[in-house]
Amino acid sequence: MNALFGDDLLDRPRREVAPGAVHLPGWLSIEQQAWIAERFREWTAGPVPLRGAKIRGHEMSVKTVCLGWHWQPYKYTREATDVNGRRVLPFPDWMVRLGHRAVAEAYGMPASAADLYTPDTALVNFYDAEARMGMHQDRDEVSLEPVVSLSIGDSCAFRFGNTENRGRPYEDLSLESGDLFVFGGPSRLAFHGITKVFPGTAPTGCGVQNGRINITLRVTGLRDTERREPETQ
Repeated sequence: MNALFGDDLLDRPRREVAPGAVHLPGWLSIEQQAWIAERFREWTAGPVPLRGAKIRGHEMSVKTVCLGWHWQPYKYTREATDVNGRRVLPFPDWMVRLGHRAVAEAYGMPASAADLYTPDTALVNFYDAEARMGMHQDRDEVSLEPVVSLSIGDSCAFRFGNTENRGRPYEDLSLESGDLFVFGGPSRLAFHGITKVFPGTAPTGCGVQNGRINITLRVTGLRDTERREPETQ
C-alpha cells in the first residue's frame, strides 16, 4: 500500500467519522485500483452476471456481483437463486489479506489481532452516473464484525448516519477513488447510503473510466448448511 498521508491528501486526513467508523483517504494506490478493476471485469463475466437486486419488486439502480456468498434481499445463499441458480465465485484469499490490513490500519491494531478478521463474502457494487443507494443497515449477516468498504472510479457523496433511524443525525462526506471506509463496533449497524455520484471524477489510470466500483467485505457468520431468512423491514 502507498503511504496513507502524502502531500496530496493533506486536505483529506484520516478521520474517525463516528465511534468505530474510520475513513482513510487514498488507501489504495492507482496501480492497485487498476488491478482490482480488472478483477471486477473478470467477476462480471463469471457464472453470475452483474444485476440489480429487487427489493419489494423494485430493481435497485446499483448493480451487484457477489463473491463467496450471494446476497439477495434479505439473505445469503451459495447459489444465485434469484438470478440464474448458479454458484457464485469463491471468495479469494487476497481479499482476506486485504481485509486484515484494512482493519489493522483503520483501528490501529497489530497484524496478529487483525488476522482474526476473516471476511467470507464481498458485495461488489457498480454505480453509473444515475445510481443511488438509499439509507439502509447492513444487517443480513449473522456476524457483526466490521464492514470494509473500498471505492474505485468516480467520487460519490456518502451519507453516514445513526443506528436508530434513517434521519438525522448523519454526516455527508466524499468518497474518492482509492478510499477505504471501515465501520464496526458501535457503528456497525449505522444507516448509510449514496446520495450522488459525480461523473468524470475518476482519476486517470484507476481502471474505471465511467462510474464507480464499491467493494464491501463482510463476515457472514454462516456455514454452508445455513440460510439467512428474510427479515421484516
